[in-house]
Amino acid sequence: MSADMTDKTDKTDKTDTGPAGLVGVSTEPGAKKPDPILVADNIVRTFGGLTAVDVDHFEIQRGAITALIGPNGAGKTTFFNLLTGFDQPSSGTWSLDGRSLKGMAPFKVARLGMVRTFQLTKVLAKLSVLENMRLGATGQRGERFWAAPFKGLWGKQEAEITAKADDLLARFLLDAKREDFAGSLSGGQRKLLEMARSLMVDPELVMLDEPMAGVNPALKQSLLGHVKSLRDEGRTVLFVEHDMDMVRDISDWVIVMAQGKIVAEGTPGSVMADQRVIDAYLGAHHDTDLSELDEEKLEAEVEAEIAQEEGSK
Repeated sequence: MSADMTDKTDKTDKTDTGPAGLVGVSTEPGAKKPDPILVADNIVRTFGGLTAVDVDHFEIQRGAITALIGPNGAGKTTFFNLLTGFDQPSSGTWSLDGRSLKGMAPFKVARLGMVRTFQLTKVLAKLSVLENMRLGATGQRGERFWAAPFKGLWGKQEAEITAKADDLLARFLLDAKREDFAGSLSGGQRKLLEMARSLMVDPELVMLDEPMAGVNPALKQSLLGHVKSLRDEGRTVLFVEHDMDMVRDISDWVIVMAQGKIVAEGTPGSVMADQRVIDAYLGAHHDTDLSELDEEKLEAEVEAEIAQEEGSK
């Protein structure tokens, strides 16, 4: 391969990957990305007669931080659960790096490199912080029934896992809590522990469900820094969040859900100014002057709607 061809290839790869690849991407819902790590099509989840999620197409750019936002009840956490195997959709397909995740158990999804944290933290309260970290590692030989009694078969590996856990605890400023019960940690420290534990499997895609929920303001900046560091390491981040200051601060791309559908996406600045997003959060008639409303017309519309509902029973 010639030097010119090598330079061209390197430049293309660098341009298409990470936040740089999002330059010029369409801001229409379901926009295609130059280097998607996660792709989903026709994901539908119904509960009885209620459609909680109805997503036609969804892509996440590799190496970037993507925020998934929307009003309460938009279907964001349900969508997270579907993508990670904690729930199964009524229909649809989705894949990580081209490998189908349909019907795959959550622990297998994690082994493939896609891990998540939860809005309500899932630490094991009666185990120590270090033990919580060790449990996050995969492929542990000591977990096999026949090997467990023979420490010589797994002792070296456990020492390596412990060293990795200690490095991550130091990085997340939890090393002083190493031997404490995880249940004694504050809400913010539990969020940090979950994030640190997720890195025990060296994931490609980290999914964070409301990482700032219930976190002391003093710890917010620390959490923000850690999320940014994941991108700096070349990992991909997808997070659900209601804190718009956080979304503006760290997101490379924002996807907006409302009533189970993707209604808009784009850069933080463009999304915050998008009328579809404003309507989704505040209602389509949020800027209507109430004094200008035609009361008789409104009353007639309500009566017609009630009559229609009664006639359909």
